[in-house]
Amino acid sequence: MKIDVLTLFPEMFKGVFSSSILGKARDKGIVELNTVNFRNYANNKHNTVDDYPYGGGGGMVLKPEPIFGAVEDLSFVADAEGVPVKPRVILLCPQGETFTQKKAEELSAEQHLVFICGHYEGYDERIRQYLVTDELSVGDYVLTGGELPAMVVIDSVVRLLPGVLGNEMSAVTDSFSTGLLEYPHYTRPAKFRDWEVPDMLLSGHHENVRKWRARESLIRTLERRPDLLEGRELSKQEKAWLAEWEKEKAAKAKQAE
Repeated sequence: MKIDVLTLFPEMFKGVFSSSILGKARDKGIVELNTVNFRNYANNKHNTVDDYPYGGGGGMVLKPEPIFGAVEDLSFVADAEGVPVKPRVILLCPQGETFTQKKAEELSAEQHLVFICGHYEGYDERIRQYLVTDELSVGDYVLTGGELPAMVVIDSVVRLLPGVLGNEMSAVTDSFSTGLLEYPHYTRPAKFRDWEVPDMLLSGHHENVRKWRARESLIRTLERRPDLLEGRELSKQEKAWLAEWEKEKAAKAKQAE
């Protein structure tokens, strides 16, 4: 995969792209990570990339020329027949679709992603209409620019690429990948300050461990993110687990009285 980031602050990405999982993925040649300062594509003597909005109002708006020029100057990835592949051009924007694990999985199947990190009041609308393929938001809040959201999305996407994670099952069982939150994890020591690891995890019975994890994943989701279960068709086993859990809760509440 190739990833290009259009930004006015390319220095913000140096540490992120050279460290941890992203750095290892780049070193392995799994992903190519590039930054482009789109100020270099400004077409005026002062290299300005923003201007006042038509119709008045507060703030400045990013001009279309630098953004279009930077994207059109990128080298595109070619398919098996040598034909350039049109990239997904992603605008980081509070108005965009909320970024989810499902979207990360969708983007991880692409060969070339281009991220546009904006600043100021907004973008010239022609950037949205004629250049961008996706608009993404990382939440209902406003940041000073699109750099941090771009880092979040890129990290989430790259870790899904084959060969990036040491354990390929990690991405499959992550929270949200199955539609549920992930089950609890434990490691050595088996007993720490009188808190013990559940016996089931020490049993060595792989099928029982799998069932325990599936049950705990379901219960944790119900407790912390019940909205994720809305519209989910529960299996007979899942219904039985929830009924069992309700009985356990009732018993604990009675003991506490």
